[in-house]
Amino acid sequence: MAERLTILVTGCKGQLGSELKRLSKDARCSFCRFLFVDVDVLDICNRAEVQNYMSLHKVDLLINCAAYTAVDKAETDKEVAFAVNRDGVGVLADVCKEYDAYMMHVSTDYVFDGTACEPYKEADAVNPIGVYGLSKRAGEEAMMEKGVRGMIIRTAWLYSAFGNNFVKTMLRLGDERQEVMVVADQHGTPTWAADLAETIIEIILQTDFSGKQGIEIYHYTDEGECTWYEFASAIMQMAGKDCKVQPISTAEYPTSCRRPAYSVLDKTKIKQAFKVRIPEWDESLRKMLEDLKQQ
Repeated sequence: MAERLTILVTGCKGQLGSELKRLSKDARCSFCRFLFVDVDVLDICNRAEVQNYMSLHKVDLLINCAAYTAVDKAETDKEVAFAVNRDGVGVLADVCKEYDAYMMHVSTDYVFDGTACEPYKEADAVNPIGVYGLSKRAGEEAMMEKGVRGMIIRTAWLYSAFGNNFVKTMLRLGDERQEVMVVADQHGTPTWAADLAETIIEIILQTDFSGKQGIEIYHYTDEGECTWYEFASAIMQMAGKDCKVQPISTAEYPTSCRRPAYSVLDKTKIKQAFKVRIPEWDESLRKMLEDLKQQ
């Protein structure tokens, strides 16, 4: 751990960026100087902009939370998805390499095709099945090709009190409708962005980035697994919504992008490396719903 660490967080207006911003005020982070930017301040696809910013602020660690995450829209918006998720990541990695900054990049379960029947490990073969997953995998590859010192953290089913997400959509529908239909044959793990942000802070506290070489890949989600139907049912029940959740099949709810049927991630590696305690997804959902009331 450096005496004084300058940390740049891109995509700071998103779910994870917002949670990191909140945690950055914690006394544990007093040795860190956090810089939070979004596209209105720094375009990650513009190499000159990124170079100028990194040089001016002497960044030691970059946490890339910026991403194109509109999964269905990406199918027809391929150019923009790849510009952000591949080219932008490549620019950040290139500039981090140039200035010897360590890069932490957030990726996704969508790099897998969802045909497994046990949790995916970091070394398992990737096979994205939609434009979003393809663009995120291309971003991982771009980062690895640049030879930057860094870390890729894959996560899944992210939600928080900030931004747009499945939990907030269900809460809105719970007020508007008597019944909602939710797919019951896609399995994964809901992940409160605050839990991932906490783990990233723990990694920062435990790591001497100046001595790190190469790129490590880690998986992080909350513990347990469920279907979207089970997730929606828990949201309605915990929030006290009088709205019935009806299970349907993926075939009954066609979307532009085909979703992985099974995208549970194995978290053994990150737990062993950083001794982090990962909460159960339903425990964290309850906390997030309380958090939402405070916003």
